[in-house]
Amino acid sequence: MIQSKKDYLDYLRLDQEALDIKSNWKTPLKEFIAPRYVWQFQKKLRKLEYYKNCRRDILGKLYYAYLRLRFKKISVKLGFSIAPNVFGPGLAILHYGTIVVHNAAKVGKNCRIQACTNIGASGGSIKAPQIGDNVYIGPGAKIYGDITLGNNIAIAANSSVSKSCIENNVLLGGSPAKIIKEIDIKNVIPYAD
Repeated sequence: MIQSKKDYLDYLRLDQEALDIKSNWKTPLKEFIAPRYVWQFQKKLRKLEYYKNCRRDILGKLYYAYLRLRFKKISVKLGFSIAPNVFGPGLAILHYGTIVVHNAAKVGKNCRIQACTNIGASGGSIKAPQIGDNVYIGPGAKIYGDITLGNNIAIAANSSVSKSCIENNVLLGGSPAKIIKEIDIKNVIPYAD
């Protein structure tokens, strides 16, 4: 969670690396001609988190209210329903399309998430999944309930994960999901540490 200006800048840098976006003098022109909407969304998400967590003064609160409106507008445009303070640094949203994430969910650093995914609570509960670091979530995956997932996990496309898996370095797949095999997450998330 972003707790300082330094954290905010670190999150932005790691998200940019995760999306493999290189910056140079041509970047503003490229963004004007062909904007990267997912990157714009992630920048707005991190800025919103910074103002929510760190800026308690009256100007910070007013600007936070303004940011929430802009954030909601781009969220609707891209089909994302993602609350602030859910994802750790190194987030890579790979495509726009429906992504719904419960505000009580927590996802560690270096998450790669595809379109048509859902991370949510189950059966009226307010408890949502707690997911570790270096996790790949394939398209159409559903992760729900009061569960915990370990580190270095890949979740296959169209899988339904409703039970905890504290094992590391595994591929989960199927509906209901089960461990398919052991994996090296570096093959799926090249920037994982």
